[in-house]
Amino acid sequence: MNVFDWKQEINNHYPADRKVRGILIAHSRSVATLALEIAHRLELPLDDDDIVAAAMLHDLGIIATDAPGIDCHGSAPYLCHGAIGADMLRADGAPEFLARVAERHTGAGLTAEEIAGAGMPLPEGRCYMPETVLERLVCYADCFYSKSRDMSRRSMERVETSMSRFGPGVLERFKELVREFGEVGAE
Repeated sequence: MNVFDWKQEINNHYPADRKVRGILIAHSRSVATLALEIAHRLELPLDDDDIVAAAMLHDLGIIATDAPGIDCHGSAPYLCHGAIGADMLRADGAPEFLARVAERHTGAGLTAEEIAGAGMPLPEGRCYMPETVLERLVCYADCFYSKSRDMSRRSMERVETSMSRFGPGVLERFKELVREFGEVGAE
């Protein structure tokens, strides 16, 4: 069981008066709820508290990105939010498994070849592919929720369309996650 206080971690980085705090919490709660539903349905050998903490902290780094539409006024490209969040968690003494969920949740994972081929501005020498069951679970649940618009659960078709924009490798990895965790219906 995880003893890291995810609520305090959010409080430390997201002021109560910022719109982005509400966006982060609403999005992350949706991801946590779906991840728990999947974990319980499949009887995955994961601790509920670890699932919730990982889901609530997976997007911690968005605050440092340049995404004014969701009240993020940092300088980093949005794509870097996972690596930034992982660095924040490590600096704050979070368990490594939480940092890795943040670092590896983008899309359906990104390979070094995809990053280099597309010239993505991600820090080199890191793994951006979800490896553990928890990493894959949060990555998968995250695919179904946006932080903009109405934030409702996306349909499988909409997620597949979104994943296909990043190339055939990302779409195929998403389909592997579907095979592992099952199809998810829209809300």
